[in-house]
Amino acid sequence: SNALYVLAFLSAMVVVSEWMSKKRWGKHFGTALIVIILTAVAANLSLIPSASNSIPLYDGIFRYVAPIALFYLLLGVNLSDLKKAGLPMLVIFSIGALGTTVGVLIGIKVVDGAKTIGDSYNVIAGMFAGTYTGGSINFNAVALHYRVMEDGRLYAGTVVVDNIITTIWMVLCIVLPKIFNKVRRQISIRPSTQPLPPTNHGPGSASLNAKTIALLIGLGLGSLWLSNLIADYFEAFNITIPSILIITTIALLLAQVPYFRNINGSQLLGLYGVYLFLAVIGAYCELTTLVELQTLGITLLVFTSITVLVHGLMTFGLGALFYRDWELISIASQANIGGSTSAMALAESFGRMELILPAILIGSLGNAIGTYIGFLVAGIL
Repeated sequence: SNALYVLAFLSAMVVVSEWMSKKRWGKHFGTALIVIILTAVAANLSLIPSASNSIPLYDGIFRYVAPIALFYLLLGVNLSDLKKAGLPMLVIFSIGALGTTVGVLIGIKVVDGAKTIGDSYNVIAGMFAGTYTGGSINFNAVALHYRVMEDGRLYAGTVVVDNIITTIWMVLCIVLPKIFNKVRRQISIRPSTQPLPPTNHGPGSASLNAKTIALLIGLGLGSLWLSNLIADYFEAFNITIPSILIITTIALLLAQVPYFRNINGSQLLGLYGVYLFLAVIGAYCELTTLVELQTLGITLLVFTSITVLVHGLMTFGLGALFYRDWELISIASQANIGGSTSAMALAESFGRMELILPAILIGSLGNAIGTYIGFLVAGIL
């Protein structure tokens, strides 16, 4: 549980994943998928902490490393990219949100929630409707309102199952575009005037120096501090503005200035932060705790699996009728199931830099509407 050991271990997993992804067989998986699988295996072998014995380091990666990685990646984004990719992403995201709602209603019916889960079955359905629309913020908002935390076993079961299904779906979102592309080649929605930048783009990105590193770290930390400060200021007036949106705005404003857009190494640091985030996602896939929950765990797993299956069928099925861009559909789906940070990480793993900003924006939209959908589902049931 030592933070230094765990961080060193996670970094080693990133190194190994990068090395494996360069092998002939590893190219079919990619670094993002490999790092999730490796850390999931390590967590279930108790080599690193998992969800049930999570350490402050994991929370720090979610709260600090992930948004700063987002900041670095956005420094290379041109706002003109949003015009072409924004509307398609919004359409697919909306289909995905509908798919989640339908999936929850079907899933809770199949497992006979009132009997197998208990009186709180409608609340559990609302929690998953919220979290699989826009991320875990909605999950906890519904849980807090209905005081699900007071039933420790039930709440623990929902958290474990949510982590497992989210991780599995993240893996599938990486793999499915490759499979579908072999069946029917995708038509990528990309800006017609700007070429896709490579992951380590930027003049002289290979020749970093102390000044550049200090500048990037200072910009990242300063922007995160400022975004949290602004968010707290508005919160004092009962106006909720997610800090992720504020740091996104700061990054985009800086990105329109050539000096900041061309800082060496921003994409490399952002990529490392994304891989650390994905490593923690893998570590949260805790199978041993699911077994300990016994019947309740299996019931919740079946329910959530049906929910995500229906979501996936509707998202990829109906989505393909409008836009045959499998990667875009995967990213929009991940914005539903995992939230904006997961969607951003997926866009980066695909090398779809033009989809990073739309992914963040629809993920934030999911945070905004997911709680309402969660309460609506709980009320209907």
